[in-house]
Amino acid sequence: MGGFALEDLLIKLATITVPVWQVLVVIGIGGGAVFATLAWRAGEPMLHPGIRSRALVVRTAFEVGGRLFFTLSLAYTTLSATSAILQATPLVVVLGAVLFLGERVGWRRWCAMGAGFAGVLLILRPGLDGFDATSLLAVGGMLGFAGRDLATRASPPTMSNRQLGVYGYIALAVAGALCIPIDPRVVLPTVQTMIVLVGAIAIGMGAYSALTAAMRTGEVSVVTPFRYVRLLFALLLGVLIFGERPDAPTLLGGAIIVASGVYAVLRAR
Repeated sequence: MGGFALEDLLIKLATITVPVWQVLVVIGIGGGAVFATLAWRAGEPMLHPGIRSRALVVRTAFEVGGRLFFTLSLAYTTLSATSAILQATPLVVVLGAVLFLGERVGWRRWCAMGAGFAGVLLILRPGLDGFDATSLLAVGGMLGFAGRDLATRASPPTMSNRQLGVYGYIALAVAGALCIPIDPRVVLPTVQTMIVLVGAIAIGMGAYSALTAAMRTGEVSVVTPFRYVRLLFALLLGVLIFGERPDAPTLLGGAIIVASGVYAVLRAR
């Protein structure tokens, strides 16, 4: 989670001078090439039979959507608000497990999920003066990541984390291609921007590998609470680097989401 927060910071810095699509394509190609090299050295084929499985196809589709909307949110809204909304991902994962994986949930966890979604609405404030339509980009990213995490649990167990990393970063490049119409400019990055992008690739790969391994091998009820540390990193980085000052509703909404998610996980255990 610390790695993802740093990656978010670097991506937001890069999008100040470089179009979003270009940032996504560069990181997608760079990260995919490194994962492909690691897989090749381990003797793992790139065209694994598992790529035709429905779980991996669904995972890739959600990965593309999540990355696309989340990166646009980083570019056009504050790091604090984007990260706060993202914290609802585990609640959506629980809801998806109920709807699609047959998991049983008691009324207390239903109440926790309801409170968490209320926290999201508190941050968005639809219909009120504080409403910012670009915050809906973070909601789209959150839904995409929740779908990806659900599909990761169902991905073929014979596929290594390196192979999943290749396909995940290819999805990132595809997401970049999809948002070319938003800002079709091509900008030659400065040396400073290239250092930022290389840093985003390196840190993002480490975080991506750790999250994939955790979701595939660890108990979800143990792994999930650690997601909320990301919000603490994001708030700190937003204040120190961008001078953000989250208002009271955003902080309260984020606190409600985190509390609801932690309670839901502890209740599941």
